[in-house]
Amino acid sequence: MINAKTVKKIPFGGDYNPEQWDEETRKNDMKMLPQADIDILTLNVFSWAKLQPSEEEYDFSDLDRIMDMAEDAKMNVCLATATATHPAWMARKYPDVLRVDLDGRKRRFGARQNSCPNSPTYRKYSVLLAKKIAERYGNRKSVLAYHISNEYGGLCYCENCEKAFRLWLKNKYKTIQKLNEAWNSSFWGHTYYDWEDIQVPMNTSERWPVNRTSCQIQTIDYYRFQSDSLLECYRLEADVLKSVSPQIPVTTNLMGTYPELDYHKWAPYMDFISWDNYPSPDDPYTRVALNHEVMRGCKREIPFALMEQTPSVTNWQPYNSLKRPCVMRLQSYQAIAHGADTVMFFQMHRSRGCCEKFHGAVIDHYARTDTRVFKETAQLGSELKKLGAKFLGSVQKPQVAVLFDWNCMWGITFSAGPSVDFDYTSEVFKYYDAFAKQNIPVDVISPEQSLDSYSIVAAPALYMLNEKTAASIEEFVRKGGTFITTCMSGMADENDLVTTEGYPGRLRKVCGLWVEETDALLPGHTNTLKTVSDSGIDGEYPAAILCDIIHPETAQTVAVYASDFYAQTPAVCKNKFGEGEVWYIGAAVPKDNTKFLQKLASFTTAKHGIKSIVEPQEGIEATKRIAKDGTAFVFILNHSDSKKTVEFDFSGTELLGGLNVSKKMELNAKDVAIIEVRK
Repeated sequence: MINAKTVKKIPFGGDYNPEQWDEETRKNDMKMLPQADIDILTLNVFSWAKLQPSEEEYDFSDLDRIMDMAEDAKMNVCLATATATHPAWMARKYPDVLRVDLDGRKRRFGARQNSCPNSPTYRKYSVLLAKKIAERYGNRKSVLAYHISNEYGGLCYCENCEKAFRLWLKNKYKTIQKLNEAWNSSFWGHTYYDWEDIQVPMNTSERWPVNRTSCQIQTIDYYRFQSDSLLECYRLEADVLKSVSPQIPVTTNLMGTYPELDYHKWAPYMDFISWDNYPSPDDPYTRVALNHEVMRGCKREIPFALMEQTPSVTNWQPYNSLKRPCVMRLQSYQAIAHGADTVMFFQMHRSRGCCEKFHGAVIDHYARTDTRVFKETAQLGSELKKLGAKFLGSVQKPQVAVLFDWNCMWGITFSAGPSVDFDYTSEVFKYYDAFAKQNIPVDVISPEQSLDSYSIVAAPALYMLNEKTAASIEEFVRKGGTFITTCMSGMADENDLVTTEGYPGRLRKVCGLWVEETDALLPGHTNTLKTVSDSGIDGEYPAAILCDIIHPETAQTVAVYASDFYAQTPAVCKNKFGEGEVWYIGAAVPKDNTKFLQKLASFTTAKHGIKSIVEPQEGIEATKRIAKDGTAFVFILNHSDSKKTVEFDFSGTELLGGLNVSKKMELNAKDVAIIEVRK
């Protein structure tokens, strides 16, 4: 789909489920959707039951009609493999396809994503169906991409998974002795004598309430294994699709910082990243931006696809507020600003029954073109048509990166201590937010990726750290980079074995300090970070959740604690290392008071000569995409409820209005500007 020769503009459309509708409704939909300049439909996501009514029988007649209908309406197609929900006959005849939950209960047929990823039955029939779909539709010019399954996720604890887990462990550790060493299994007498002794970590074995476990690495390895198992299911379908129609790219829709799958391991097997953006109504715009950047960072050289968003309202959050006027348009352009080359929705026509009947759609239950949502969709469709292929394929080239790692998320989540309030993703967001609020572009990348193109790298709570990443960080700093890290970093290796060489372990030398203890502050309690040197971030700032007790070695103390028994001891340190420097932030900052981090971001970027795209101000977001020929496109988004005057140091053409702009412009509330910068 992305950069396909047949695509002359940003694909605009999304999920359509015509199997839920009669022929008359389908015909009416095909008349209405083109009026909003909808030009792509995601089809066949949940059609397995209709395509294969029994083990021996396949029936593609209705999908043939649907494909013809889409093509007659001049629509392109993102064709799903329909394997997200197995049919009822399969569950009845082959119960191995059903998952077992964390409490050891066998699931029954129902819901979705309920298939065991290690079920031989599921793997056999899902691959067979994907092959038949490719053979039947792979030569249709309308098919721009294959959409494998849908929103992979969930864990299974069945006997098939237990057997496969043992094989996965054997392949990883080779011998039971090495596994015992890696898992520190002498603790609580957990020594394993044979691979058959190993159980899946569930509530009847290793798991505790509130995501704690008695053996963290066993649960971490199980999450790694389950992520790999689902990835193998995806790859089996991808391989057969490619064997039949190699010209069609394959993808599946990811879910931002979803905690159960390591998307960095999935990215190499996806032709392009696609993901589903469903922010809560009260999410700050920078939190939504972080999700976009996590997804873009999985495959930085290729724009991603916004595969799903709601045009108006979700159905599954506790409080499903409507998107206010202009917000859908604003969030669509925000996705584009962060690297999307599509704008797609779930869904085209609102379902009449079941759990998604109150989820928003382009066409509402009362199918009209004069509804607020349809008119807003049509306005956006018209604008995207006007923009054409102007910036398709362009990418971002930030000088700042923030590291995000699912292994660190799992390690912190499942550890017993130091605080249930210390959340990995929240800590990463605070540091991303600090730079984003300065309108400084940021890549969000895996610790395994190269740091060579960056001047500043932040790695909050880099809890699990292997030798390769530690060496990469040292080399980055030695060559002149600025590295920022925090409490809970470098504490454990990739097997969650805690360092015995002083925290932060493999980062101790580059940080120039060691940490003796970490204090967990009770809810509502804070300490204060008080600067003691001319550091460029002078002042007093609140600290919360965790406070490290630090012993500087080669590091300079920048701030001390103001209270408690460790008052006047170092809280923030800076260490010169080679040509660069490391900032160690020994305490977490409250999520509602991040002034310290914003000052740190401003100070470090200024030191490296990194400028804000536009002058920072509350509610204004700016990003930059760069085309292969060097043309820059600046996106400015006003997330506030008032008109803003935005200042910048360039001039160019504002593409949505066609006006020339220079140095500054006014931007209405919830409005967007896209400026092609004059060279």
